Amino acid sequence: MNDLTLRYLPTDDAQRLVLHNEIHTRPSATFGLPALLVYVAVLNSEVSVADEFAHLQHLPLPNPLDIESMKGNFLQIKCEGFKVIWERHSEFTRYTIVQALPSHASFGSDLPELGSHVATGTDWLRNIPGRTITAIHLAMFNQGMDDTDAFAKAKRWLGEGTVIGAKMGRTSGGQSHSHLMTTLKVGPDGFERILVLAAPETSENRAGRIAQRLLELETYRVMSMLSLPLAKQLTIKLGQTEVQLVDITNRLEKKEDSDEVLLNDLASLAAQVESTTAVHSFRFSAARAYDAIVRERIAEMREEPLSGMQTVGEFMQRRLAPAMATVNATSDRLAALAERVARASALLRTRVEIAVEEDNQQLLEKLTRGQALQLKLQATVEGLSIAAITYYVVSLILFLGKAANAGGAHINAELIAGLCTPVVLLATWRTTQHIHSRLKDV
Repeated sequence: MNDLTLRYLPTDDAQRLVLHNEIHTRPSATFGLPALLVYVAVLNSEVSVADEFAHLQHLPLPNPLDIESMKGNFLQIKCEGFKVIWERHSEFTRYTIVQALPSHASFGSDLPELGSHVATGTDWLRNIPGRTITAIHLAMFNQGMDDTDAFAKAKRWLGEGTVIGAKMGRTSGGQSHSHLMTTLKVGPDGFERILVLAAPETSENRAGRIAQRLLELETYRVMSMLSLPLAKQLTIKLGQTEVQLVDITNRLEKKEDSDEVLLNDLASLAAQVESTTAVHSFRFSAARAYDAIVRERIAEMREEPLSGMQTVGEFMQRRLAPAMATVNATSDRLAALAERVARASALLRTRVEIAVEEDNQQLLEKLTRGQALQLKLQATVEGLSIAAITYYVVSLILFLGKAANAGGAHINAELIAGLCTPVVLLATWRTTQHIHSRLKDV
């Protein structure tokens, strides 16, 4: 059928199927309730896919694992009695273990111990390559939504801390498909605990979507917060840089230093700002992207308050929004500082260009005066040249006349020379003027 359809289509672009299938590359897990999800997200900047492949091979695999299957950065491995989901992202890798809920961890139990009951074994979990950024025990029950004592049971199961929660999946009829409760606190075992009470008829697909949404929400929240310590550190550095820029600007205004000194100081300051921007711009951009995903996941939850509890969205935004405001303000401050340094540099360059133009103007004036003096000197020299040429020509006429007189012509050579002098002078002057006019035409 596919081959027949392709007969009526132009040739596929080389990336068509890759781009189309991208939407199907990370499907949510499917599992029945009750269930326990052991979730760990680690930073992977120093971890390769080969390292993660080697670690996955320590699982009790039903079939050999091929590294080629990891090219899509997503893999579901079904082992006997549990499932492991591996997802690699640009900055972190997620491991989700879907397993049966231990019998002692039923809803209402008193802070059940879960760490030692991970289906993969604690050694495998401990040796995951990377640095832990998020770890969650997510328990999902298909009971308890209508339990009047649900809050007290959830508090015992979750342990110490203020319980927050909400009804999720609000419909037009006011119903919800599940209840969420958590303290969002990291326990002594390093895990947060999240409790979901779902309707008895909850399907495996819906259970997977609920779990994926909650796990992504907490992961992206923490990832967005990675920029907060950096923003606080940069605040001090940016303050010092701004003081330096103000000092340079004041010196520029008062002309206390030479342009060369000011230009060197500004170039050094600009290099510092550009270096800081290059190092930290990605982190700030990533924070904004992660924060946008968090807001999107909260909106997808369609929360409705549970009696006496703060919703997860309200809790997160009340604490996350100020942190993101600090990050965004620092990012904007860094960008504004770079612009101010650029404007100060442009101002100094303008002053230098004006000074250069003034020097060039003075040089041109000197050249103009020199040319004028040269023209006057040339005119004087030309006048002397005309007189000299006239003298030599008249002398030649005089010699010729004397020679003719000596030959018996009986002429007055001095008289002829005297009469020729005005004629020769006029002819020499006219010849000089003619040469000048021809040079002007050229």
